[in-house]
Amino acid sequence: ECMGVELDGSQTIKAWGNGRNRSDAVDQAKKNAIRDVIFFGINEGKSECNSKPLIFEVNAQDKYEDYFNVFFADGGEFKNFISLKDERIFDKVYRDKQKTSENVVHGLVVRVLRSELKQKLIQDGIIK
Repeated sequence: ECMGVELDGSQTIKAWGNGRNRSDAVDQAKKNAIRDVIFFGINEGKSECNSKPLIFEVNAQDKYEDYFNVFFADGGEFKNFISLKDERIFDKVYRDKQKTSENVVHGLVVRVLRSELKQKLIQDGIIK
């Protein structure tokens, strides 16, 4: 869900992730935010947000699978395009969370540095 756009081209997004524990769920939420900006666009939330994905190519996720496996690996480059500075201290303490029998689901507010991400994909030859 898009919560706003900054003048530098970044998008503030509420993203969800699930994992074995809180740390895994938060990392997955960050990856989901980046993946949605790259492949799907952000369609929910405020209308001012750029709903178009960065990559329009059909099946790009499969075509560039090797690249994105490394990009989204734990500790991978995706972390360079995420900022948590929009998350207020209250939100850090009371993040949206759900617990199922085996997984933890967390929602958090992240800022995706869309313009820097686009430049990286152009530089690496993924988009033109």
